[in-house]
Amino acid sequence: MTCRRFDQRARIAALTLPLALALAGCASTHGLTPEGRTLDADTLSASHTLGAFSDAAFPRSDWWTAFGDPQLDSLVAQALQGTPTLDAADARLRQAIAQAGLAESARKANVGIGAQYAGIRIPETVAPAPLGGAYKGIVLLNLTFKYDPDFWGVRRAKWQAALGQARAAQIDAQAARLALAGNVASTYVVLAQAYAAQDASIADRDRASHLLALSRQRYKAGIDSQLPVRQAEGGIATASQQILAAQQQADAARNALAALLGKGPDAGLAITRPRILDTPSPGVPAVLPSELLGHRPDVVAARWRVEAAQRGIQASKGAFYPTVNLSGMIGLASGGLSNLFSSQALLVQGGPAISLPIFDGGGLRNQLAKSNADYDLAVADYNGTLVRGLQDVADALQSARSTDAQLAEAQQAQASIQAALQLAQTRYHAGLGTQLDVLVAQQPLLLIEQQLAALKAQRLTAAIDLDRALGGGLQLAAAPSNPDIAKASSP
Repeated sequence: MTCRRFDQRARIAALTLPLALALAGCASTHGLTPEGRTLDADTLSASHTLGAFSDAAFPRSDWWTAFGDPQLDSLVAQALQGTPTLDAADARLRQAIAQAGLAESARKANVGIGAQYAGIRIPETVAPAPLGGAYKGIVLLNLTFKYDPDFWGVRRAKWQAALGQARAAQIDAQAARLALAGNVASTYVVLAQAYAAQDASIADRDRASHLLALSRQRYKAGIDSQLPVRQAEGGIATASQQILAAQQQADAARNALAALLGKGPDAGLAITRPRILDTPSPGVPAVLPSELLGHRPDVVAARWRVEAAQRGIQASKGAFYPTVNLSGMIGLASGGLSNLFSSQALLVQGGPAISLPIFDGGGLRNQLAKSNADYDLAVADYNGTLVRGLQDVADALQSARSTDAQLAEAQQAQASIQAALQLAQTRYHAGLGTQLDVLVAQQPLLLIEQQLAALKAQRLTAAIDLDRALGGGLQLAAAPSNPDIAKASSP
């Protein structure tokens, strides 16, 4: 008799599944497709702008050491040991990893064990004796099993999507370290420029002081009017103001460096004058732009998010199909412990359950439409990030080249001005000129030295920007164009 009932149930289940598949067409995905298309990096022409540098390489992971300043190396190392910015990026990474773990756990079977005691006394006003008025207790020991076969790959796609987001968060954490190192280096250059500007202003104040003393002597001797005296006094005041401005700039740079290290402002007081020795020559590898995909963290992270969104579409499509749930329980139930482990106490329950969407008010279609839009948004973000990445490289490279040309012109002007000053000094010592001629010839030299200091700082900043634009030497797990994330990521 029992076998006959089981056969009947099996036939019912076998007939139900095809019916469920037939009815699944009531909730249709017809007409819902994503519109986004990822750009091919090689279609973004940049060779004429970037030029050919076949001997150039991508930056090293410690690219800042190329500037030859041990104090800068120490500051970057301190910053990378941990700051609130990095802590936040690492926390977001742990969040994404945990979310991927939750998605993976949903793909596996659940097995649990439980023990329970329950009792009840039914009032005689509800049921007559012997059922009413007596206390009945039940002891239950059970082993439960639950498993949802992933026939349509819904849970697998959700896990892959979460895994893609975790990979993107991992790249974001590396990008935060690159950004932090770049910000430390850039702020350090600002500090160096502040010192150079202060030196030039001090020299200009000294020149103006000498000029004031000489102008006063000439005025007292009746050789000149009071106008040069007032002009010299104004020059001293202007130079003094520039000295204070440079000092304020240096103080602000120290405070910024201390904040980048995750410390209080007092930590900046220990930072001494920068001694940046070298400026790396500008150059980009000849493999750009395609190789930029594997080096820039923002591009790689955006690509992983595209892949994650693609898996989200698969999960949303799978929700249109029937779901099958398998559950079972085996246990022992008895009114007391004495016969709990007897054969009569065996309790068995279980079987498959099938559910399918038919009419849901458009919920599934809207969810799929949202997943398609999420994919389109991820594609647009990836394409924009790729274009901006090439723009960053081009901007930094052109800035470096332009600044190099300006430096060459400024150095040539400096040489001419120095020659003019030397001539004025020679004439003064020969009695053919005055000290006033020498002081006047010093002013353009001080001005050109200020311009040189600003150009050198601009050149250093361009070098930093170029290293950052090329990925900063990070070793990234690049997302392929059409990866099977599960295969690529499974142990």
